[in-house]
Amino acid sequence: MMRSLWTAASGMIGQQFNIDTISNNLSNVNTTGFKKQRAEFEDLLYQTVLSAGTPATEITEIPTGIQVGHGVKVAATQKMFEQGSLQNTENKLDMALEGEGFFKIQLYDGSHAYTRDGSFKIDSNRQVVTSNGYLLEPPVVLPENFIMNTLAISQDGKITVNIVGEEDPVEVAQLEIYRFVNPAGLSSIGGNLFRTTPASGDEIPGQPAFEGMAKVHQGFLEMSNVKVVEEMVNMIVAQRAYEVNSKAIQTSDSMLNTAIGLKR
Repeated sequence: MMRSLWTAASGMIGQQFNIDTISNNLSNVNTTGFKKQRAEFEDLLYQTVLSAGTPATEITEIPTGIQVGHGVKVAATQKMFEQGSLQNTENKLDMALEGEGFFKIQLYDGSHAYTRDGSFKIDSNRQVVTSNGYLLEPPVVLPENFIMNTLAISQDGKITVNIVGEEDPVEVAQLEIYRFVNPAGLSSIGGNLFRTTPASGDEIPGQPAFEGMAKVHQGFLEMSNVKVVEEMVNMIVAQRAYEVNSKAIQTSDSMLNTAIGLKR
């Protein structure tokens, strides 16, 4: 069989994966705190027909050699953690991070995950939780008889609130955020959450707005960093690459048909 059939087939498989990645980006264009992915590819092994440097005569050698490639494969999907735009919501518990860092979340099984989605809520126990009921870490519990309209969150993460019958605001909590040496190494687990991996490194805790940590903006949410026009262009490029690989298969098939027909 012709080598080009398998080579072009690997190209079609690779571009199908590329389209899958782009589609996921576009489907999450309105997902709070979503970070787009980029598919990265690498060429497969090469068959060396003639090695470069092979002696040609007593005083000369082959300058380039002959190698034949065998196609392409997916090398990685890179998470792009560039800042998303901030949307004003005027919700007292909405928090957007501007800069590096993540909120830490405690899952139901006691393990931890990290998120850029700052759309927090208050449960019946006055605890600050995510939309799925996961606790914010460190825990933030608002006092009894607090006045919701007085809730204030500073850029450095201090949470203050007024209590019924008292004039001065009370500081109830200090937010912490966490960053990583290699955030692209985090593993996405859905629900706008990430988990650590050996590639991401251990969490680095810190106070917002200090030592390279992100600032907290109350009443804002960080939107997805997906650029629709950019993704549409990438989709067109992937579609054309898929099409040209399919043409290579058709051409190889036509050449095989011609070779088989020589016996007639």
